[in-house]
Amino acid sequence: MSLFLPKLSSKKNVDEVIKTVAEKVLVLRFGRDDDSVCMQLDEILSKTSHDLSNMTSIYLVDVDKVPVYTRYFDISYIPSTIFFFNGQHMKVDYGSPDHTKFVGSFKTKQDFIDLVEVLYRGAMRGKLIVQSPIDPRNIPKYDLLYHGI
Repeated sequence: MSLFLPKLSSKKNVDEVIKTVAEKVLVLRFGRDDDSVCMQLDEILSKTSHDLSNMTSIYLVDVDKVPVYTRYFDISYIPSTIFFFNGQHMKVDYGSPDHTKFVGSFKTKQDFIDLVEVLYRGAMRGKLIVQSPIDPRNIPKYDLLYHGI
């Protein structure tokens, strides 16, 4: 399914997309094309991309090709989905300690659609963090591990 979504293969490509996508929620899926959970998420993203085309632009980023962003966003679990609006990193309160990214795959297409709509409405009002509309039972649970310096 990821054949239908554009891929970003360098830091320069990611930088350019973040700077140029305007008035839409930018969705960056960090992962690997051959990972089964990534394929499940890619299917949801590709099926919804046309319906949400007036609100969002969706891109796939291979974590192995863009290690700078993999480290910057502390992507230790894949897939991880990160959102931007007009170059600003959008955060979502999922009820977990990490508001910077959605880790794992969405359970349903509707969960993703609801999240994009809330992000879009919040961003249009100038908010940089929004409350997740997704049922907490549909949000994957994981443990954050912080490494001290």
